[in-house]
Amino acid sequence: MRGAKSAKWVAGAIVVALAATACGGNGDGEGKSKGSGPAGYVSIDVGEPQKPLIPADTNESNGSYVIQSIFTQLLDFDSKGEIVYTNAESVTSDDSKTWTVKLKKGWKFHNGEEVTSKSYVDAWNWYANIKNNQQNSFWFQDIKGYDDVHPEKGAPKAESMSGLKVVDDHTFTIELKYKMPYFNYKLGYTTWAPLPKVFYDDPKAFGQKPVGNGPYTFEKWDHKKLIQVKAWDGYQGPNKAKNKGVQFKAYTTLEAAYKDVVSGNLDMIRQVGPTDLPKYKQDLGDGAIEQPYAAIQTLTPAFYSKTFKDIDPKVLQGLSMAIDRDTITKTVLNNTRTPAKGFTPPGVKGNQNLDTDVFTYNPAKAKQLIKEGGGVPGNKFTVQYNTDGGHKEWVTAVCESIRKATGVDCVGDPKPDFATDLEARDNDQVKGMYRGGWVADYPVNANFMKELYHTTAEANNGRFSNKEIDGLMNKADNANSLDESVKAFQEVEKKLVDHMPAIPLWYYRINGGHGKNVDNVNVDFHGDLEVWAVTTK
Repeated sequence: MRGAKSAKWVAGAIVVALAATACGGNGDGEGKSKGSGPAGYVSIDVGEPQKPLIPADTNESNGSYVIQSIFTQLLDFDSKGEIVYTNAESVTSDDSKTWTVKLKKGWKFHNGEEVTSKSYVDAWNWYANIKNNQQNSFWFQDIKGYDDVHPEKGAPKAESMSGLKVVDDHTFTIELKYKMPYFNYKLGYTTWAPLPKVFYDDPKAFGQKPVGNGPYTFEKWDHKKLIQVKAWDGYQGPNKAKNKGVQFKAYTTLEAAYKDVVSGNLDMIRQVGPTDLPKYKQDLGDGAIEQPYAAIQTLTPAFYSKTFKDIDPKVLQGLSMAIDRDTITKTVLNNTRTPAKGFTPPGVKGNQNLDTDVFTYNPAKAKQLIKEGGGVPGNKFTVQYNTDGGHKEWVTAVCESIRKATGVDCVGDPKPDFATDLEARDNDQVKGMYRGGWVADYPVNANFMKELYHTTAEANNGRFSNKEIDGLMNKADNANSLDESVKAFQEVEKKLVDHMPAIPLWYYRINGGHGKNVDNVNVDFHGDLEVWAVTTK
């Protein structure tokens, strides 16, 4: 998923948005706490979502944070990436093709409506229907009948997927088109959340004021300033809120958010910017957070652009070898990142260090490969990035490294905020490369390949397409067991080096923190701060 989720462009999956998109405001509730919000509420720097607050239309980190607070899907993951059941009692299969879901009884939506099998089945059918134009509709493509509700061309032939069957109020089955041993892991992504009946009355209005089944109820959305949610007493999941509510506050820069954390006007910051990294541990003391999580930063070519259309992969391999990852992560990024050795990060099943020198700095070899591949058209390319995320410094350093090593000119192409950056990618407006990043939607290596580099993947914003790679991924999906599928995707990853759909740079560590007014700030598998567990002093 983009962003801190898939999200999460980084989500699902799915681009890592390290900061928010507009200036912060001081909440307007009465009975102020030591911070700036209502008494008992906690605050965090999360900016303007790209889309309305509908689970299947959210695949970036800003929206994902809010969606996670309002909605709960069937299952989630613990800090080690293992399955934890939330709304589901169990998700089982004897053949990896037909899955049976049993729901926990007594769950309600915030308006009092019971959460039933139909709440899920109806939602998934709506999400998948091509008429509804949901960003994450492709997540349902494995289900039998998806092609009827989401054809490649024309209107849908059906309103529901034949693979979804309601057995009773708390049991339903999912029949896939093919075996997929890791399908249950995919259900941990927020796009699989259920919907109440009121949603279908006016989806557009619902997206501005959602009614979910999660630990918090929606209170208000002051666009480009803050979103506020309130703890829901009726929640029965394991992640029940331990505070009274959350304010997701928007900032134009990481530096502004950091100053508010230090001064006590903001409780938590997800990522400290490069300017403050050298001092944040001293400033925040026990409140400083440094922890690895399952995410990767890349440079991703737009294969439709004049620069990279029909480019020889040797050129991309050469550009990769022109990047001094060790020096940049140690200096510009202050030892807060780990140089990448593959396309998947540690923390997911199947992570491996690829046996290749393509990720090792070697100016001579870099020059040679670029020359053998016919060079970069015009001997120049751009790297698109969002200026609100603390990326300018490292993009500048990467470009300087490439320029010095090879003579190829590289310059940044800044966008004012993450939403603008994403819109340019979604609309095929990237001029050269873009700053890619991906946070695990589920802890299996497939998530860092199938959702990013398969021809049909929605998050494949570089528009990479290779029939051999597609075929190998499809075969890996059809493996007889989870272990076999993971191993098959490891072989796919080795093949990616030959084609270079992206240039892996480094693996993420969260370098954030919290102020003195809150306790129990933990990081989940996705690298998100667990706002539900935070307590106020």
